[in-house]
Amino acid sequence: MVKQATMLKTLQRIVEEVNNARGFREAMEIMVQRVREAMNTDSCSVYLRDRKQGGYVLLAAEGFREEAVGKVRVAPGEGLTGLVAQREEPINLADAAKHEHYRYFPETGEERYHAFLGVPIIHQRKVLGVLVVQQHEPRRYDEAEEAFLVTLSAQLAGGVAHAQATGSIPGVTSPDDIQAERWVGTPASLGVGIGTAVVSYPLADLESVPDRAVDDIDAEIEAYRTAIKAARSDIVTLRGRLETTLPREEQALFNVYIQILDSRSLAKEVIKEIRQNNWAPGALRRVIKRHEQHIQSVEDEYIRERAIDVRDLGRRILAHLRAQSRTVPDYPDNTILVGEEITAATLAEVPVKRLAGLISLKGSSNSHTAIIARALGVPAIMGAESRSLPNIDGKEVIVDGYHGHIFVEPAAYLRQEYQRLAEEERELSDALKKLRDLPAETPDGQRVSLCVNTGLVADITPALEVGAEGVGLYRTEVPFMLHDRFPGEDEQRAIYRQVLEAFAPHPVTIRTLDIGGDKALPYFPIEEDNPFLGWRGIRVTLDHPEIFLIQLRAIIRASVDLNNLHIMLPMISNLYEVDEALRLVHQAYTEVADKHPGLAKPKVGVMIEVPAAVYLAGALAERVDFLSVGSNDLTQYLLAVDRNNARVSNLYDALHPAVIEALEKIVEAAHAKGKPVSICGELAGDPAAAILLLAMGFDTLSMNATGLPRIKWVIRNFTRKKAKALLADVKKMDNTAQVREYLDKAIEEAGLGGLIRAGKS
Repeated sequence: MVKQATMLKTLQRIVEEVNNARGFREAMEIMVQRVREAMNTDSCSVYLRDRKQGGYVLLAAEGFREEAVGKVRVAPGEGLTGLVAQREEPINLADAAKHEHYRYFPETGEERYHAFLGVPIIHQRKVLGVLVVQQHEPRRYDEAEEAFLVTLSAQLAGGVAHAQATGSIPGVTSPDDIQAERWVGTPASLGVGIGTAVVSYPLADLESVPDRAVDDIDAEIEAYRTAIKAARSDIVTLRGRLETTLPREEQALFNVYIQILDSRSLAKEVIKEIRQNNWAPGALRRVIKRHEQHIQSVEDEYIRERAIDVRDLGRRILAHLRAQSRTVPDYPDNTILVGEEITAATLAEVPVKRLAGLISLKGSSNSHTAIIARALGVPAIMGAESRSLPNIDGKEVIVDGYHGHIFVEPAAYLRQEYQRLAEEERELSDALKKLRDLPAETPDGQRVSLCVNTGLVADITPALEVGAEGVGLYRTEVPFMLHDRFPGEDEQRAIYRQVLEAFAPHPVTIRTLDIGGDKALPYFPIEEDNPFLGWRGIRVTLDHPEIFLIQLRAIIRASVDLNNLHIMLPMISNLYEVDEALRLVHQAYTEVADKHPGLAKPKVGVMIEVPAAVYLAGALAERVDFLSVGSNDLTQYLLAVDRNNARVSNLYDALHPAVIEALEKIVEAAHAKGKPVSICGELAGDPAAAILLLAMGFDTLSMNATGLPRIKWVIRNFTRKKAKALLADVKKMDNTAQVREYLDKAIEEAGLGGLIRAGKS
């Protein structure tokens, strides 16, 4: 019997042992052995779901005959174990043989047991297996024992799910069915890549650098300055390698690296640490760690990815401080670059013609690396799950940038299938390029404007190359994050001017500073218990008009002689906020117009991203020039689901019936007041969702540049009448899975299957 006082320690010990096992089979064997000992019972067994053959197979057991393992299988509802899986709840019986669902399996020898306790192993609402304990004498396991087993199965469910996803459970699927070792990650750049894995290792390990007193402080300072110069030279060289491949705007990513190296604040902080009697490597580690921790504290992935760049630069400086000689790997043709954390600089080291794909165990689709991969047209997967990174080096790998799947040493027929899909991808890409100068117009004459979302200069050229009709969302918080203080009016103006000029005469919608929540500034900390419902967006800027007015003047000054500026207010939840913001916009405009007679007054709109704004859409439309839906946050708030939380991310889907209804209400309210309405976020770039947005009557869809040609293809192949019919059908459905399946089928039937999977049709 497990005593409550020792339950937590026992759980921790078992979980730790299981996690440290050399393989999944060993992990399960350790688990059943330790559970049997902890509960002082006669038998413990674990059954796991076989996704290929169906049912549940006995994978490990203590107290059963050895020949039973791998042979005994039960279907859902079959026997007591199958009943646990079917009912998705524990079953606790004093005498199992008397239960109507009891079934005898001769291989197990379980006729000796009477007491039975089975609990399901559940991950994200799916039953992955069943954990069972049994005992000779009849008795009911007590409440503490049942709670212990339920808690243990819940803690182990994530590991079981990972093992099933990667195909690393021996015995559950026969060897003949295993196509390849499979990893799963987040798609960051669409496409299919087939090639040889080359693992990239960090230049130097900052974490291992100790603090150390020095005899000559001036010499340490000089060593640091020399290392900075050498690291700067590295970056300039790497940037030069891409000069003939990437447009000048794309190389701005490397300019950011150089700006950080040239930053006085960075040098000042490191030198200060050295003067406190710490050698240069130790001082560098402390400063880089502080900067990295601050950026990583931001929950917004787009901002958090900047920590990778800071860390990469720290490693490069450290490499020169340690006078390490770097050897450039031999990159074969069709290189699949793999690393725990691939940075833009690391990516630039690979000759572009040899790069077939990349895999990063860390990072997201908003990272600098992902941006460059998309610009180069290289399939990429970020956040890949794997425990065997070193073992992949030199092996053949397939990168499926559509589904986030990675296959290591694939079978011949799997390779052939992906080679066919890759060829079809090239044909589809060539076909989509021909759409660049064609309008996003339905066969029955409905015109939709397609724009891009951006926050970096690097996004400009890809957007123009695919025929974007403007910027639907420019995130101004990104430039603020790159400073160690609020940027001045002239500094901001120069940044905004670059974007406005690049897209003129097309409209550029600049969102005013959207900080707070998950986006904090190092020089303006905001600490709250519930930041997403706290001081953020327009609430912050209205409370600090001195900051807001500087930004507004900079934005408006940047539009002089261009007249393509739209200003968007974030996180609006009431009419007072709009009235106050409009007053300040008018004040800033008047101040600038006094010096620039004839300056066009910018159009001002609001973002609809909280439920309150949905119900106020009509009243908001009366006050402003346009509405714009922030689909990511609106979905998150409507469904009360944090899309970055792995435990509930499966519940996050913008095709939820409630979201569809809200979007329709917003469009109706805006058009009733004669105002245009746009939508930005992931939803706008989803081919299935684009059909519904077209039917609802959205005037503008704004997305990342890579998705724009595909959405244009959808619009040019679906009539507004057909889209409305599909929307009417969808509104009768009550779950997102049904909606998505229905829309995907419509896309396939229209001959556009290449939009939702690999291949051209």
